[in-house]
Amino acid sequence: MALITRPLINTAKTVQEARNLALPVVAIGVIIAILYFGRVFFITSLTAITIAFILEPFVELLMRLRLPRGLATFLVCTIALLFLYVIGMGAYSQLSAIYADLPTYGQRIGDIVDGVRQKVQAAENRTYEMLLPARQRQEEQNRVRERQQAEQARKRNRKQEPASPPPAPGSPGNIQEVRIHEESSPLADYIYARLSSFYQLLLMISFVPFLVYFMLSWRDHINRSFLQFFHGEDRLVATRSLQGIADMVRAFVVGNFLLGILLALISSIFFWSMRLPYPMLVGPLSGFMSLLPYVGLPMAMVPPLFAALAVNTVSAYVLVIVSVAVLHLVALNLLYPKIVGSRVHLNPLVVTFSLMFWGFLWDAPGLLLAIPLTAGLKAVCDNVKGLRPMGKFLGD
Repeated sequence: MALITRPLINTAKTVQEARNLALPVVAIGVIIAILYFGRVFFITSLTAITIAFILEPFVELLMRLRLPRGLATFLVCTIALLFLYVIGMGAYSQLSAIYADLPTYGQRIGDIVDGVRQKVQAAENRTYEMLLPARQRQEEQNRVRERQQAEQARKRNRKQEPASPPPAPGSPGNIQEVRIHEESSPLADYIYARLSSFYQLLLMISFVPFLVYFMLSWRDHINRSFLQFFHGEDRLVATRSLQGIADMVRAFVVGNFLLGILLALISSIFFWSMRLPYPMLVGPLSGFMSLLPYVGLPMAMVPPLFAALAVNTVSAYVLVIVSVAVLHLVALNLLYPKIVGSRVHLNPLVVTFSLMFWGFLWDAPGLLLAIPLTAGLKAVCDNVKGLRPMGKFLGD
């Protein structure tokens, strides 16, 4: 009897262990699916939270002047919207000028492409002449000439053939052609899908100002209400976790924002001194793109190199590449550790995996939000006793 009972106990234990392992796996899969299919909602909410973290110090500054939080939030949000409006108008004027100069830039790009193509063709010809003897080259040229002559003969015969009359409007052939044309419209389907997603994106963006305002004006009430879900020691852990998330995310967001403004200002002044066109547009684009992880350096070079096409000199291209590279290296190796890295302690391996994961889920917005999300997760793990090993694994 004992021999029969023991296998049953082992089987039940194995089933229980498998169930305990399967439940977290299923839960993780469900969470990933929710994050993927609800990415527009989550990206909008996290964008509003990020902007709220940027504006919170200004609200606290006005509150020190004895202004109520609601009025301080309204003033800060209004000034931020006016600031964005001025930037948008300036960018619009610069883009309008670029649009007017597009034929010139297109001609310069075409000349550069033709020059590169001619150099590549010349290199291929030299390699061809070095590798093949004269007799084989002559035979190859004869075969190419024969193929060209045969192609020209086929074209002459095709022109001499009488063209078939078009089908009548009510003929079956015309009806079938119209039906095929009506059924196969991949371009229209693509445009419709893009317009639908663009409308959804605009709809979500329209909620961002309201979310930011309510997050700032109701900040104290939201914190107190959230802590009511916890009791005793758990409430203290939740308070520390919220404070840790706020400190890490604010350090990352505000630090990157200030560093981006500094790089944009320096880049604009340098490009203006080089007499590059549109320095007030190219400089900020290059400065903020330089902060992108891993791809920041090549992305930061694209706008000034495009503007340098109007100058079209080797010295201008070299100066742009050297200046952007020096600014990028100085920002990441000297300024970034002092402004951001001292508060966000994440090891490079975790940063790389987080960029891959959030980039896969949310594309480009995921790359921008990956580090603050991972930093917030580390703040929670550092304050929850059972998750502290995970926090140490994420840390540097």
